[in-house]
Amino acid sequence: MRAAWRAHLCGLCLTLRDGHGQSARLTTNYDTLLLSVLTEAQHQGGAPRRTAGPCALRGFRAAEVVDARARGARLAASVSLVLAAGMLRDHVADGDAAFGTAAARRRLAARWEAGGARLGAGVGFDTAVLAATVDRQLGLERLATAPDTTGPDTTGPDTTGPYTTGPDHRGAGPAPGLSVLDLTAPAEDAVATAFAHTAVLAGRPGNAPALAEAGRFFGRLAHLLDAAEDQRDDQARGAFNPLTATATTAAEARRLCDDAAHGLALALGDVELAERHLVDVLLGTEVRRAVARTYGSATASYERPGWIRRSAAGVATFLTCGMWRPRWSSRRGRPCDERCYLRECADCCECCDCS
Repeated sequence: MRAAWRAHLCGLCLTLRDGHGQSARLTTNYDTLLLSVLTEAQHQGGAPRRTAGPCALRGFRAAEVVDARARGARLAASVSLVLAAGMLRDHVADGDAAFGTAAARRRLAARWEAGGARLGAGVGFDTAVLAATVDRQLGLERLATAPDTTGPDTTGPDTTGPYTTGPDHRGAGPAPGLSVLDLTAPAEDAVATAFAHTAVLAGRPGNAPALAEAGRFFGRLAHLLDAAEDQRDDQARGAFNPLTATATTAAEARRLCDDAAHGLALALGDVELAERHLVDVLLGTEVRRAVARTYGSATASYERPGWIRRSAAGVATFLTCGMWRPRWSSRRGRPCDERCYLRECADCCECCDCS
């Protein structure tokens, strides 16, 4: 299971490099690799593999990874870039950007968003939906902190489908007419759209409704767990936090997470998969473990996999899988046309001589 998971993780990282250059690899996201996993799990033949050379993050060992030509990997890379762009914009909106860096972050966000759109178009996925949810999220946060706000948001997803396991709490929060589920709605919609598209890529359109429902529950979980982990720091910085803004207690947040995890399991049970072991581990066992670790005790610290934060890891990635290629790397001298699968070498391949 670990080797299979790593094949998707490293494949996503290298797809980002091949599709949008070295800096894009810093957007590698543990959550979005689920799109690559789901696409492969629905396809009888599995995703194409290739041998990647030694990497510091793998203990300088080579590994079999999902090839950048795999449509699931390219979808995951597209979503990673768009979500990273949204995070940059969110940091600027929260005032986290140091003086003089806000404009640079906006430019980088625009570049990543454009790159994500280009990768998404290659697999028939319109990333404008994701970009719109980022704007919607920021709008809801402003609405939640406005003193004269009245009435709940009415643009959220329908949560009364066959996989709903509890009552809908939208609009029931004590903050200005908004509940915590109003604030998680954009994330739910974004993940639902991406999950459903894996069914299209795998040629199993009948799986799309159940995958969309699974995506809504996973999006809710991701947002709530992030909010719980960041709540103390957000309060110290005066930054927006959905749990604080809606006065949602830890007990209520835990209940919502447990309910979402159960709904996620029910939805996935209706998805026809050719191979479901890794899906069940990541979206079943690991999801329940993440909830338990986040809310299990006040002293437990659990960092849910997300953005690559450590600069040392980024440097090591650049050194071993990036521009510098050691003599013993099996990818040294790999033909340019194999790496530049998009054939847009000025943008997608900074590590080979494409003229």
